[in-house]
Amino acid sequence: MAMLEEFKKFAMRGNVVDMAVGIIIGGAFGTIVKSLVDDVIMPPIGLLLGGVDFTDIFLTLKDGATAGPYASLEAAKAAGAVTLNAGLFVNSVISFLIVAFAVFMLIKGMNSLKAKEEEPPAEPSEKNCPHCCTPIPIKATRCPHCTSELS
Repeated sequence: MAMLEEFKKFAMRGNVVDMAVGIIIGGAFGTIVKSLVDDVIMPPIGLLLGGVDFTDIFLTLKDGATAGPYASLEAAKAAGAVTLNAGLFVNSVISFLIVAFAVFMLIKGMNSLKAKEEEPPAEPSEKNCPHCCTPIPIKATRCPHCTSELS
C-alpha cells in the first residue's frame, strides 16, 4: 500500500502534471505545424522548385523477385528489393528544416509580443504637491498652485 501512496504522490506533483500538459499541447501543436508545412508552406515551394521530388533517388542493395533497374522506389518495394532510400532522407531533412524555420518564426513572433507586454512602465513625469495635492512637474521645487516649497 505504501508503494501506491508513493506513486500517487509522485504522479500528482506539479512538475509531472505540467509535463503531461506540455506533452499533450505539444502533440496538438505538432499537428498544427505539420498542417502549416504541408498545406501552406510546401505548395508554393513545390511551385518554385517545379515539382522536384527526391523520393525516387535510391540505391538498390539487393534485387527483389524481379531484377532491376527499377523505375521508381515504389516499383523496387513492390518487387521486394532492398534499397537505400537517400531521396526519402533528403525529403525528411528538407521537411525538418522547413518545420524548424516555421517554429522559429512562430516563437520569434511570440517572443516579440511578450517583450512588448513586459516593457517597464515609463518614469512618472508628475507628482502631487504634499500640501494641496495638485499634480506638478516632478522636478518642481515650488508648487505653482499653493506656492509651498517642496523638498
